[in-house]
This record gives sequence, C-alpha cells and structure tokens, in this order.
Amino acid sequence: MPRTKGDHEARRRDVSEAVWQVMATRGFAGLTLRAVAAELGATTGLLTHYFPTKRTLVTYALDLLEQRTIARPRRPAGKGLIALRHALMDILPLTPEAADSNRIWVSSWDAALSDGELSADYARKYAQSRDKLRDRVAAAQELGELLPGNPAHIAAGAQSFTLGLVVQALFDPAAFAPQRQVELLDDYLATLAAPCSSNNDRSA
Repeated sequence: MPRTKGDHEARRRDVSEAVWQVMATRGFAGLTLRAVAAELGATTGLLTHYFPTKRTLVTYALDLLEQRTIARPRRPAGKGLIALRHALMDILPLTPEAADSNRIWVSSWDAALSDGELSADYARKYAQSRDKLRDRVAAAQELGELLPGNPAHIAAGAQSFTLGLVVQALFDPAAFAPQRQVELLDDYLATLAAPCSSNNDRSA
C-alpha cells in the first residue's frame, strides 16, 4: 500500500523525537545518522531521505532545538523589574526539561563556532534575545525600578550573567541547584535595582 501523508508526518515526528533523544543523551557531538537510526530502530539508508548530509542533520537539529525552546512554558511577563526577572529565569535550567534544552544548546556551540553560517545565525539569535531584554530593562527604568544607564549595556550584562550561570549549573548541578540559581539571579538584579525599588522589595 502507498504511504499516506499521515504516515509521512508520523514518521517525521518519530525522526524528530529520535534526533532529540540522541542530543539529550549524547550531546551535540554524539549526533550522527547512525545514532539517530539506532534510536529510531531504522537503517541509516532510510534517514538519508531526510538528511542527505551531516550538515542537513545538524541544521535540522538546531531548528528542532529552537522550536522546542520557544514552545517551552514561560512565566507570565509582568511589568517592570519582575518582567526582566521572569525572562532571565526562563533561560535557567530550573527544571529537568530546561536542563536538557540548555545542555543541548551548550553542546551545540562547538558545531556553531566551526561553521561561519551557523555562527552568524547564533549571533543573530543572541542579539534578538538581548533586544528583548533591553526593552524590559528600559521599561523597568521608566518605572524607577532600575538604576539609570544604557539599557542595551545592562541587557548585555544580564544575558552574559545568566548564560554563565547556566554553564555553572550544568557542570555542577549539586552546587547550583534551582533554588541557588534563583538566589544568585536575585542577588545580581539587586545590584541593578534603584534604592527605592530595593526598599519596596524588602517591605513586600
């Protein structure tokens, strides 16, 4: 019997799940056609219909990672400083799902750095993230919750701090448990907060 569109879509979902499982368990360095085929219980020949080259597999995996990251549940945005805090908390590996996603992102950096096109794409994605953080910083400054300063510079610092914390938590989850990550983030944000905002937070 000929395959239907539903069969094809189901197979693509199976392939996507296999790619994800390989990345989650072996990291990006372990992402190969053979590993995906083994996870799928199929032959590498079948996978070449989806990924004729290793680069097409890598590109697909990165797209899949981005899609799953975007689809991850997010905290309510809120307003002002709380909106910035929530955006940064959404980056941290505070849940097993977020830890898996971050582990794959970090393991993919080597592949991205060795490919000019992928590297440029990553730079664009991180710049977009900074732009969103910049807008939240500016909104918090307008409310008097953050000290004055260049919102773009503050956003870059916040992003850099949070990504550094991600790496520490992935390497030493016992020392950087979720509660500890949140404590460190709050300590960092306290250094940016306007005095009146800090007083209000303590009295809340």
